[in-house]
Amino acid sequence: MGEKIRIHSSSKLYGKTTVGAGTVVMENVTLGYPEHRILMEIINKGIEIEDHDFPGTIIGKDSFIRAGTTIFSNVKTGDNFKTGHHAMIRENTTIGNSVLVGTNVIIDGNVRIGNNVSIQGNVYIPTHVTIEDNVFIGPCAVLANDKYPIRGEYVALGPILRKGASIGANATLVPGVEIGEGSMVAAGALVTKDVPPWKLAIGCPAKITELPEKLKQLNKI
Repeated sequence: MGEKIRIHSSSKLYGKTTVGAGTVVMENVTLGYPEHRILMEIINKGIEIEDHDFPGTIIGKDSFIRAGTTIFSNVKTGDNFKTGHHAMIRENTTIGNSVLVGTNVIIDGNVRIGNNVSIQGNVYIPTHVTIEDNVFIGPCAVLANDKYPIRGEYVALGPILRKGASIGANATLVPGVEIGEGSMVAAGALVTKDVPPWKLAIGCPAKITELPEKLKQLNKI
């Protein structure tokens, strides 16, 4: 892309939001929407969002934000960042270079995402998840961070996806599991235990098997 920034007139930018050179922001996008704590400050003061000074969103250069996307305050993306339609990325999330967050993806905040990551449509990522470089997450995959939902106190701990891991469509990863470097999770698998590097998890609940030799290579993202 060129150096020109294009932001559609229907989009809203809040707080100290910055958009990198060459970035395109399409219709009805919201950047820098205040996280809950900041929103409560605004409401208690009885002022408009536009009148409050708070951290916004930082979008890297040469990015493309599609219609309906909402990105909260205290989110930073790298260069060549792309979203599908109606993606939502909540606060305290950092995203590296050349990352795709697909249509209807929800990233619920406090997430770390590396470089060259592809997150396909309708994926759910809870708080406190780490996703390293060159990870692929297939459509409708679900990650979880609460082992016993709303049954007593808990420490939110999402999965860790190591470099080059691939997660198949409709897979489910339970809280705290580690998906090893270069490993694969088959479509529809329910992963309840760590997956060692360069192995295949398949089934419900998933069993660990050998990864075929032809698949022992990093994702081409």
